[in-house]
Amino acid sequence: MTSEWQPPTGSWASSAANRRNMQAIRSRDTKPEQLVRRLVHAQGLRYRVCAKPLPNLRRTADMVFRPAKVAVFIDGCYWHGCPEHYVSPKTNLGYWSDKVARNIARDRDTDERLTEAGWTVLRFWEHESPDACALKITATVSKLRPKRS
Repeated sequence: MTSEWQPPTGSWASSAANRRNMQAIRSRDTKPEQLVRRLVHAQGLRYRVCAKPLPNLRRTADMVFRPAKVAVFIDGCYWHGCPEHYVSPKTNLGYWSDKVARNIARDRDTDERLTEAGWTVLRFWEHESPDACALKITATVSKLRPKRS
């Protein structure tokens, strides 16, 4: 038996440290999401977190406002290919570049499906100002929320 680290069969990790690092990355409740949620909540709006806007769509939005039909996504610069901040990886370039390209394609498909179903999709990059994001979300939801009689 060799003492050198071997990735599990089919693993994307190029080293044990890389694997640990990638496994620690959160898919929900990231700092940018939490900041925006806190600001929106302070404005009196209530929402679902990490919820499916459509029951038959196997994708979740970071914030879902069901009555107003607004789905909010706060995309990570690396994982969603931010035109300003995305940097190609130095190792396993083919795998990661393909993964980000698939993520981008899935994002566009999600936007299209939600729009066809009558939803408003708001997408923000993680580097955008939480205050500006919260203002846009609040204004959009307030405009689209059904009026109470």
